[in-house]
Amino acid sequence: MAAIELDAIEQRVIGSLLEKERTVPDTYPMTLNSVRTACNQTSGRDPVMALGDFEVQAGLDRLRAQGLTRVIHPSHGARTPKHRQVLDEVLGLDPAERAIITLLLLRGPQTPGELRSRADRLHDFDSLEQVQAALHMLSVRDQPLAEELGRQPGQKETRWVHRLGPVEGPATTQPAKETPTSFPTGRERDAKVVATYDAVASAYADELIDELDRKPFDRWLLERVADLAAPGPVADVGCGPGQTTAHLAMAGADVTGFDLSTGMVDEARRRFPDLSFEVADLSSLPGADWAAITSWYSLVHLAPSELPVAISALASSLRPGGWLALAVHAGDETHHLDEWFGAEVDLDFAMHDRDDVVAAVAAAGLELVEWYLRGPSSPTEARTDRLYVLARRA
Repeated sequence: MAAIELDAIEQRVIGSLLEKERTVPDTYPMTLNSVRTACNQTSGRDPVMALGDFEVQAGLDRLRAQGLTRVIHPSHGARTPKHRQVLDEVLGLDPAERAIITLLLLRGPQTPGELRSRADRLHDFDSLEQVQAALHMLSVRDQPLAEELGRQPGQKETRWVHRLGPVEGPATTQPAKETPTSFPTGRERDAKVVATYDAVASAYADELIDELDRKPFDRWLLERVADLAAPGPVADVGCGPGQTTAHLAMAGADVTGFDLSTGMVDEARRRFPDLSFEVADLSSLPGADWAAITSWYSLVHLAPSELPVAISALASSLRPGGWLALAVHAGDETHHLDEWFGAEVDLDFAMHDRDDVVAAVAAAGLELVEWYLRGPSSPTEARTDRLYVLARRA
């Protein structure tokens, strides 16, 4: 088979078809309009494009001439033709290779770690080694489909590119990883987060309301916090649909759940009508006499630079001798979602480095009592390490 050589538009079109076939199968194959929308997304794309219908249609036509896409003609009652890709069939890609090629086509040069963190809705990579193995298999084909770039100045890791056509020059010399400096912050970000959680509240609650059943360590630490705080009041910050608040109450805590999303608070009240839930930001909790404050994965939308301010705000709401218990996803990566629980979203998640969290706790004037760094406790958990911190106000 002759080597495939795709131009930038063809790469974006075929990459978008590959992605949407996995992430939104209910709307696949895709109309011209939906392909154009996918190509021009501002999230999950590097570089961002602004293609018109003519350019996308021309790209589809060229791909079809190469045998890489097919047209599904309208059936009775349908009005427009739809398009599907067959690149994975032509190249004989297995699911892991397919996911990597999709990301490289859409986002340019990336490290194995970035590929793993961004592939969660395309393929289930259990380890970084699985990503590296797939990259190796793509690179040693008779006609290689992936290539490792030399390390660039200022980069700690090498990056990989696809070999299905030229990759835009500047992208090969700039770090592709989302860094803390590019992570969104401020009121606009906060409003976007709230709107997202309001939109997905019901589906989110259905999926995660029993998540603590799969997390014995989390249950143990929450029960310990309830004992340490007794008989004083406990604030559960970022309570979502109320599962953490409910477990604290079951352990005997006098607890109130707080969340910035009205939709989440409504879900929590519906599911746990005997408990107290309020809409509030972690920076403006009512009162300053809490015996304990828990924040269970609620700092996930904050940039690392925002941790000191957030943790200081929580510390200021504690009574003397009060306890702060944090659970965060540990690491230095960021992750972006443009679809979540069936809704189109524009949402960024941040993992947090242990040293950054510990430094923020110390800067808030709290005594670090203990911390734990643990991997997932079951195969059904997210494949990230978890950092748990227990601190006390002097």
